[in-house]
Amino acid sequence: IAEPLRVCHICEEKDIESRVYALMDEVGIHRHLAFRYPHEFSGGQCQRIGIARALALRPKLLVCDEPVSALDVSIKAQIINMFGDIQKKNNIAYLFITHDLLTVKYIAHRIAVMYLGHIVEVAETDELYDRPVHPYTQALLSAISVPDVEKKTRRIPLKGEVPSAVNVPSGCAFRTRCRYCTEECSQIRPELNDIGNGHRVACLKAEEILKGDPDIEIDK
Repeated sequence: IAEPLRVCHICEEKDIESRVYALMDEVGIHRHLAFRYPHEFSGGQCQRIGIARALALRPKLLVCDEPVSALDVSIKAQIINMFGDIQKKNNIAYLFITHDLLTVKYIAHRIAVMYLGHIVEVAETDELYDRPVHPYTQALLSAISVPDVEKKTRRIPLKGEVPSAVNVPSGCAFRTRCRYCTEECSQIRPELNDIGNGHRVACLKAEEILKGDPDIEIDK
């Protein structure tokens, strides 16, 4: 935790110890653990230490790449709550990168869904979960496990294999796995278009999907 302070000359050497202890307090690591070796910490504690190191530089933006993916459910919940507390206290912004849409729902204010390096849908969190439009977003959300036996969900399976990111298909990057794909999709790269409420979708069939057009071609 002290290393970023020294490398970036954030504070004088005499102040480093107190700053380290303050950061440990902020992320919920007891001070008496300060001189333990890395292998003596649990996965959750290591994650907290990594967050403390990042916060040492007092950033305005923190990029979090899969910060809770290797943690069990209870520890994951603690880390997510801690992120919220830190955000309120330090007025910090997060760029939260994850494949876990159930987790991101509770931490993000705005979500961008990506496929093969292309953003296919962007919306406020509630808007995205209530009204997913892009076929890829719909498939992702349909795969979320809901712990409610009374709630019926319909899984939307994706056909085919994920293409290589170095050889992205022509037109729409998602067309090779899309159930709404037509010949037009192989020729035109869709741009992000606003469909209202700041909700933007990169799909040539977005209007038909929104309308539930019965004439839209669906490859089953």
